[in-house]
Amino acid sequence: MTRLFSANRLVSGLSSRLFRAAGLALVAIGVSGCASFGNSLPPAPTSAAVPDYKYVIGPGDSLNIVVWRNPELSATVPVRPDGKFTSPLIEDMVAIGKNPTDLAREIETKLKKYIQDPVVTVIVQGFSGPTSEQIRVVGQAAKPQALPYRQKLTLLDVMIAVGGITEFAAGNRAVLVRAAEGNKQYGVRLRDLLKGGDVSANVEMLPGDVIIIPESWF
Repeated sequence: MTRLFSANRLVSGLSSRLFRAAGLALVAIGVSGCASFGNSLPPAPTSAAVPDYKYVIGPGDSLNIVVWRNPELSATVPVRPDGKFTSPLIEDMVAIGKNPTDLAREIETKLKKYIQDPVVTVIVQGFSGPTSEQIRVVGQAAKPQALPYRQKLTLLDVMIAVGGITEFAAGNRAVLVRAAEGNKQYGVRLRDLLKGGDVSANVEMLPGDVIIIPESWF
């Protein structure tokens, strides 16, 4: 009876070890598959500038509204999470999705009820931009975050803003997901760019780009 019990324990122990080994093998296969997928991505285009790009206002932006010859109507106001703002004589006006020039013309139209020939300038401060245009960096970045897009923004600019990559990052297996091209995926070589100084790995960003930096498994 004791021998049978010992044999059962031995079989149980072997089964447990085999199960763990099989699980590790599956993880290794999965990682290998992911790595192959990442390496098969085409390199991101080096030039991707948006022609005639105009900044559009987003939640969190700060608007400096200047009404010429009417300082009492001028103000610096935040764009609320609902995309609206309130300033002297202007209540709950929608700002999100508009460029500063168009918004200034709309404010002038509103103010014509109160003053003659208003001239308005809107200056955006503390840029956040609409979420659809923000550049997002996720995964093994030192400071993963969303950044406002600007014309001629490059991958290197973005990586400097997020503090580079962590020591656990698989930088050369990073992926750029381009919303402007139907979420098409490109491979980007962050380690070559940041550690090796390979400027050929630098690319221009587009509004809505997402950079995914995976963790190195070995």
